[in-house]
Amino acid sequence: MNDLSARLTDRDHPLRIHLIGVAGSGMSGLALLLMGMGHRVSGSDRVTSGETERLQKLGLAFSSPHTAEAVQGADVVVYSSAIRPENSAYAAATAAGTPVIRRAVCLAAILHTRKGIVVSGTHGKTTTSSMVAHSLREAGLQPSHYVGAEIPVLGANARWSEDGEWMVAEGDESDGTLALYHPACSIILNIEAEHLDHYKDLDEIKEVFTTLVNQTSGPVVYCKECAVATEVATKSAQAVSYGWSGADYTAAEIRELRGATAFTVVRNGEILGDVELGIPGRHNVLNALAAIATADKLGADFRLVSRALNTFAGAKRRFETKYLSQRLRIVDDYGHHPTELAATLQTARSLKPGRVVVLFQPHRYTRTQALADDFGKVLQAADKVFVTDVYPASELPIPGVSGATLVEAAKRHGDGDVVSLPNLATAHHVVGNFLEPGDLLITLGAGNVHEAGTRIANDLKVLEEILRLAPVDEIDAKLYEPMRRHTTMLVGGPAQFWIEPHSFGAFAAVVNHCRERGIALRVVGRGSNLLVRDGGMRGAVVHPSGGVFSECRVEDGKVIAGAGVRLKKVASVAQAAGIGGFEWMEGIPGNVGGALRMNAGAMGTETFDQVASVTFLDEDGEIRVRSRDEIVANYRDVPELRRNFALQAVFEGKPDTAEAIQGRWDASRSKRRTSQPVAASAGCIFKNPTETPAGKLVDELGLKGCNEGKARVSEVHGNFIVNGGGATASEVLAVIERIKAAARESRGIELETEVKVLGEDEYTF
Repeated sequence: MNDLSARLTDRDHPLRIHLIGVAGSGMSGLALLLMGMGHRVSGSDRVTSGETERLQKLGLAFSSPHTAEAVQGADVVVYSSAIRPENSAYAAATAAGTPVIRRAVCLAAILHTRKGIVVSGTHGKTTTSSMVAHSLREAGLQPSHYVGAEIPVLGANARWSEDGEWMVAEGDESDGTLALYHPACSIILNIEAEHLDHYKDLDEIKEVFTTLVNQTSGPVVYCKECAVATEVATKSAQAVSYGWSGADYTAAEIRELRGATAFTVVRNGEILGDVELGIPGRHNVLNALAAIATADKLGADFRLVSRALNTFAGAKRRFETKYLSQRLRIVDDYGHHPTELAATLQTARSLKPGRVVVLFQPHRYTRTQALADDFGKVLQAADKVFVTDVYPASELPIPGVSGATLVEAAKRHGDGDVVSLPNLATAHHVVGNFLEPGDLLITLGAGNVHEAGTRIANDLKVLEEILRLAPVDEIDAKLYEPMRRHTTMLVGGPAQFWIEPHSFGAFAAVVNHCRERGIALRVVGRGSNLLVRDGGMRGAVVHPSGGVFSECRVEDGKVIAGAGVRLKKVASVAQAAGIGGFEWMEGIPGNVGGALRMNAGAMGTETFDQVASVTFLDEDGEIRVRSRDEIVANYRDVPELRRNFALQAVFEGKPDTAEAIQGRWDASRSKRRTSQPVAASAGCIFKNPTETPAGKLVDELGLKGCNEGKARVSEVHGNFIVNGGGATASEVLAVIERIKAAARESRGIELETEVKVLGEDEYTF
């Protein structure tokens, strides 16, 4: 290593260095350091990413995928922990006799060209090393740095400084490579039983940290709140402590602000001054004390350090705010150990949200198995927890160990609302739909759980733009509303944006907004003639309800009803006013908007037989009223409503006695009960072909009672498909295709669906 360190500092003979797995955060940092030192650096990875594209602009020669050719001519090849010996680039380098070293060995060699400051510990390394680097830079010491994540305030996860003599590096204890470092200063944040897939027990972990202490030539800064860290660090004659009390550096008068934390720094009884830390959380006060103690020992001006911490905005994925509005906040955090989760949840509570909602992705099967009980305890601190399946990293599954393991552990330790949500790919649908104004959502875990939070955040921006289109009492909206709640068949995936306008103006604003921005738009009523596919509906699904859309009244002998009024209510209001002719509506589960769009009918009567006029939102964005004579209405089809939207209708009937109306009402109800199924359905599935009624055809084909999964043809009426309980849209569609195929092959009849089939087969949002 000393030889490599010497070669790395020989500026007259720059090395050709190849990095295998360069897209990872650790390896990309090495690339930045090595390029900054003047070496010719190349790298390869399985895929191209935003990180590799950024590195290429800075001079990296990148290739994908890994190849033997990529390492030809390299003086040194560095590989990440994810690389296996059979990797083509790795195998070629070893076959050629090229020196092949691990990432930590290369980092140690670079660190030894400077006065190294190694930040170590089970938790908090990235945040603390970032604080130290930022504080020293603002204090004028010009340090180089290497940390484990993207740090906005530092500009990048690594930087080589030609002018400074110090280098801050995050030391990884997970695989024992911490023992490679011989720094001028060490920071030990905490030591816990972690990474037990590599270590036998805590004693073996302590040995690695003890080696680091013994190889540190200067101060060893440690947290006195951790007994194990105290035990190990105090073996150094230059041990420096920080903590809540009884330490060399302490914090007094801690004030938790919204998104920040203020405190007074005391050094051995002497007040150094005040700090307003730019991130929340008491655990981050301890991290800041570590940075303050280190900077103070290195001679930095406290005022400059305090100013630096005031502008510190945290690291990516360390209680990082991904979305913030008056309604909701979304935070992402890398925490994957019970201690980290406890600190994160405590920080979340300090922000005083309405509810703390967590989407947690366990990291590694071994950790999930070993620490399940502790996870079960700490998760009680949230109001609602969704647990995905395990992110395996490089591990193989362990039988019986999954995200459900932690749910079971949580149930043993309290009444916390912790549920299993195995599939991360669709978890955002459930979580996003659960959120309410005032909630704080945290995506927790070291895997890819942050992707779910990003999806929700992106869609929330669109949703909140829509909510601002009208006064708060005129519009409601939610993300990912399950369409099974809004169809009489009780099937269907989520609507990306579920919008409920309560006024004509709000409806018009939503429609115009979506059209102007190219957002897919569909208006739905009660879903009585609707089948939504399992992949749900991309874009905005508008459901006029409440306000003017739910008004139904009689004026001058006519019934005026909003698009959201149920047909049964129209019939009831007409009956109460002594107006007959609406009795056929009592058995149709839809509402006025849907009935107008489909020209629905029963008992020989169709909707437009009784329409006097309709108020439309036209495709040009204007609200207009058309009389019945201006509207073309065909069997189950109204061309006018393919392009425009019905907002309200005026219906005409004939004066009649209450007894006569009730008699027809009862007759309709009796006929419906004997001829239509009671189970959940979407009404008639097929339009009646000219040859024979669709129900009779299905009966003649012998398909009554046939099924696909939980969807089956009704035994009562052949033109109804019913949901036997828990059916999926794909099962209903399979029954439809089965009937169509039989009709085609046996009778030469092409059946056309009357029910509207919308949405996607697969999730696309």
